[in-house]
Amino acid sequence: FGDTVAVKELSYEIFPRDFVSILGPSGCGKTTLLKMIGGFVEPTSGTIEIDNIDITNIGPEKRPTNMVFQGYGLFPHMTVKQNAAYGLKLQNLNKKEIRERTDDVLELVKLNELANRNITNLSGGQQQRVALARALIMRPKVLLLDEPLAALDLKLRHAMQDELRRIHDQIGGTFVFVTHDQSEALSLASRIAVMNEGEIVQEGNAEEIYLEPKSMFVSNFIGETNAISPSLLNSSSTDTNNSTIIIRPEAIKISKNTTNTDIEFDGIVNEVVFLGSSIKYKVAIQNDKVLNVSKTSENFDKEIKKESKVKVGWDLQNQISIN
Repeated sequence: FGDTVAVKELSYEIFPRDFVSILGPSGCGKTTLLKMIGGFVEPTSGTIEIDNIDITNIGPEKRPTNMVFQGYGLFPHMTVKQNAAYGLKLQNLNKKEIRERTDDVLELVKLNELANRNITNLSGGQQQRVALARALIMRPKVLLLDEPLAALDLKLRHAMQDELRRIHDQIGGTFVFVTHDQSEALSLASRIAVMNEGEIVQEGNAEEIYLEPKSMFVSNFIGETNAISPSLLNSSSTDTNNSTIIIRPEAIKISKNTTNTDIEFDGIVNEVVFLGSSIKYKVAIQNDKVLNVSKTSENFDKEIKKESKVKVGWDLQNQISIN
């Protein structure tokens, strides 16, 4: 785009039946990459292949892909059934096949009872499922999803995440899902590609991305972290090699007494925030370092309050070393 390079040189392979999430902050190039796969943006160099066939110069309407956009793009004057069947009618298929495939896809997304309802009379989640149906009815080899849940409220978003997992498992297709929501990527995808400044900086499954980040960017972007300077740690207890040590808030124990962990600090609680299922603490330790600590509500110790003197610590196996 002019002098701006949205996606730098990269090579990435997506396997059949994968549910891949392309995750990254705004402006990292993830949507541009998705649109290149779909044929809506032409790459300045390189090739895009599906089933070993070069589709780089093939238009979006002829690619074995379909895309669900964030805005859904539904026709407000049509019913649910008419929206879902729209692509098939453009292909001039016979009425019997259109009817059967439309019924099948509406059953898949659990909208068969609303088939004759107008789009304007649907909730946000129902409209999202119509958009999915319209894409899935074309039986794409690769379904592309561009932050399709971003406009939904939290509870509905979680429900739609469950639906996407169910649909993927049921049809066995290949899904490529773009999001900036870390928890969404972790819960949905079989593989995650983290992007930053036009590059894929790390790829792996959810556990690898969260527990084995290869850079400070990935560790900070995927969930909360505490970055610990080697100077704070006892050099005899761990070999840091001058690396930064990362420890997740949930891996830190907090107690009025000893934590019985490999590494332990005295601390003072600066803040306690009750979040229902979890409690978050901010604990000041030596050298004015403040640790974020997270515990489940079932482990809530009412004796630990703001300004309480506490012990905080963690085991060596739970810390991550990043050069």
